[in-house]
Amino acid sequence: MSFRLAAYAVCVEDGRVLLAHHVAPSGETTWTLPGGGVEHAEDPFDTVIRELAEETGCHGVVERLLGVDSRVIPAAAARAGAEHQNVGVFYGVRITGGRLRPEPNGATAESVWTPIPDVARLRRSSLVDIGLALARSLPATGHVAPVPVSGLIQH
Repeated sequence: MSFRLAAYAVCVEDGRVLLAHHVAPSGETTWTLPGGGVEHAEDPFDTVIRELAEETGCHGVVERLLGVDSRVIPAAAARAGAEHQNVGVFYGVRITGGRLRPEPNGATAESVWTPIPDVARLRRSSLVDIGLALARSLPATGHVAPVPVSGLIQH
């Protein structure tokens, strides 16, 4: 089983959420939250701000820890074909500057402020639904129920 620790930015402003349009090497596209893997010896708190800037061109500040999600992706659904565990740390982040742009030499083709009601119609990572659920409910435990993966919702 492979393992990944990642940090994600949930940026909500005026009824919109900032989403990143990820393009896989296969050409498959998925909307997701800005964020990514924690590097060796890096604090997830720093990761989320670094990834936000790299993927979107925006600068931000962490306002609060929203929660942590741990999920195991079965081998049949995992990109590498082997069972994979992803532990995601979700932060509420406020944008303070910068300008939206594609990720230079990266997998994010564009970043867009998306009205929250429109998210349900997008082909998206389950991380989007988890992040929005955490931001909406602010659970004391920092945990929300697993998001079913099917249809427009992908791993």
